[in-house]
Amino acid sequence: MIAEGRVAIEGKVLTTPATLLETLKGVTVDGKPVKAPESARLFRFYKPPLTLTAARDPKGRATIYDRLPQGLPRLMPVGRLDYMTEGLLLLTNDGEFKRALELPRTGVVRTYRARAFGHVTQDQLEALADGVTIEGVHYGSINANLERRTGRNCWIEMSLTEGKNREVRRVLEHLGMQVSRLIRTSYGPFELGPLQPGGVEEVPRPQVEDFRSSLK
Repeated sequence: MIAEGRVAIEGKVLTTPATLLETLKGVTVDGKPVKAPESARLFRFYKPPLTLTAARDPKGRATIYDRLPQGLPRLMPVGRLDYMTEGLLLLTNDGEFKRALELPRTGVVRTYRARAFGHVTQDQLEALADGVTIEGVHYGSINANLERRTGRNCWIEMSLTEGKNREVRRVLEHLGMQVSRLIRTSYGPFELGPLQPGGVEEVPRPQVEDFRSSLK
């Protein structure tokens, strides 16, 4: 934009990007004042099942934007939850923050609770800590615990940092389990808490900034 002569300070067109600024006062692009970037905002949203994490669907299925209340700023989902999966979906107005939260190397832990039918042992679940390869796809370390069992049905809690497509479902199916309900309960320090399906709540800004500064 500078090379094209579109950037100016106090009306004087810039000719070099090697320009140091203390403030944005007087800086314009195409004659319009440049505003300071909006602070990162983060929202907790309870994504209901039967909802796509997408802006629109050619098949006409409901998306998260159909379920979000009116009056919110423009928000992007952090990662995805598949159509049937419910629970915590973080939403932010900041693309850089979104990418940092999604990258496996930042090590943000996602926790899920799965209701599944079948038989699995705690030893089998603990073996997932070493990772597992399924049909050529390697899934990294997963911390999994058998919460309770009622007959052939059980609840399993699983924590992981990768968040690959349908990871929890595929790993449990690999162990011979049929998942009937899957809920994400936390993403990093942010928890689903008492939110109900379709509910949304903004994370306090100091908490967002503290967490953002702690990312690797």
